[in-house]
Amino acid sequence: MADDSGNQPPVPDGLPVLGNTLDFIRSPMSFIGKLPKHGDIVRCEFPMIRAVALFHPEDIRTVLLADQQTYRRWNFDQLRKMGGYDFAPEGLAFTEGEKWRNQRRHLQSMFGLDRLHGYADTMVEHTERVLKQWEDGAEIALNHAFSELSLAVLTHSLFDFDMRERGEPIIRATETLNDRAQLGGRNAVEFLLPSWIPTPGHARYREAMDDFDTVVDELITERRANPVGYDDLLARMLATESDSDYTMSDAEIHDQMLAFLFAGHETTATTLTFTWLLLSTHPEKRKRLDAEIEDVLGGAPPSPERLDALTYTEQVIKEALRLYPPAAMLFRKNLTETEIGGHTVPANSTILLPQFVVHTDERWYDDPQTFRPERWDSRRERPEYAYFPFGGGGHHCIGMRFAMMELKHVIPIIAQRVDFELLSTPDPAVQMEMTLQPTEDIRARVTKRSSRY
Repeated sequence: MADDSGNQPPVPDGLPVLGNTLDFIRSPMSFIGKLPKHGDIVRCEFPMIRAVALFHPEDIRTVLLADQQTYRRWNFDQLRKMGGYDFAPEGLAFTEGEKWRNQRRHLQSMFGLDRLHGYADTMVEHTERVLKQWEDGAEIALNHAFSELSLAVLTHSLFDFDMRERGEPIIRATETLNDRAQLGGRNAVEFLLPSWIPTPGHARYREAMDDFDTVVDELITERRANPVGYDDLLARMLATESDSDYTMSDAEIHDQMLAFLFAGHETTATTLTFTWLLLSTHPEKRKRLDAEIEDVLGGAPPSPERLDALTYTEQVIKEALRLYPPAAMLFRKNLTETEIGGHTVPANSTILLPQFVVHTDERWYDDPQTFRPERWDSRRERPEYAYFPFGGGGHHCIGMRFAMMELKHVIPIIAQRVDFELLSTPDPAVQMEMTLQPTEDIRARVTKRSSRY
């Protein structure tokens, strides 16, 4: 272990000049997963980047709940501007200060329970529509199939357009953005190069994002031409007045659309993929899930008034989010020198908050690597931020309630209609992209169940 004098956090051994860079590039998740052996706060040495990883929930809580004058989000400027394209700079995910507060208040009112319950029928309808397209006995890649399903639900629920007509550019942009965002491996060199250098990867990214922009611009133009014909999220963003007395500019609306269309479906798709991977490899958990769904729904589709009774379904979702958190790791930046966990952290350090490590810490979870939804029945006390799949503090995921409601509608419908026989490895390797992704497709054979409704 390198010298940790001056009250600085300990740092793993590394190479001269490069520090820990090569270990990180070879396998980011493996590198970060080994850091806790050095302590709950560990410094990482990279050229030009001062990074500190936190593993104790109380330290994570301190960072996430701090005001924006102390800690801010680390905004991936190099990644966002790859290929000369700046992804959603005016969107909620990247704005700061007063603009962010205004946007947050303006958008928060659009995710109230009354509004969310109004999306339930659309969630059911379009989940059923997608499932009908799956042929009995077909072999599918769950990660791709659920990406298409969640995008169909999102586009019809929040933006009221048919994904079959405009979904291809969104899916392609999502895949390209995820590929560009992969930490380590083949993308490391391009990530470190200036964004204006014309590499093939940069060119593919720019082309895909330009097509994504075109779809969003067309939607906004069409909606402005018919302002009273819709009552969805886009219509409300385009309204000149809001409960927060804030009107977003065209650039802000455009960038909110980009972010919601990407993050709003990709995080749900990731959760559905790993939920069904886990259920397919734990038949006793699937049996208990089926029993609850039959008892609560009796063969009928889910509805908002019955969601609270789907307690085991929620536990399955929570456990999947624990083992496979879509974000995998959050990032913050401290604006001033601070003290965390008894160590001094210099100003402008990149703070790493690895959900995928904290969620499997044996201090907070018994048998932490095992899929046990019933652990959420337990009254065992654990720190609040031993579990934070949706982030925390003022920047917690604005779509959290929409995502949970969607999952509690979609999972029972799939369980009522389909069985999956896993054809690929039950323990796939994963990597950090914009969301946590399997390195290889998760393949399964579909068996249709008879439906009573």
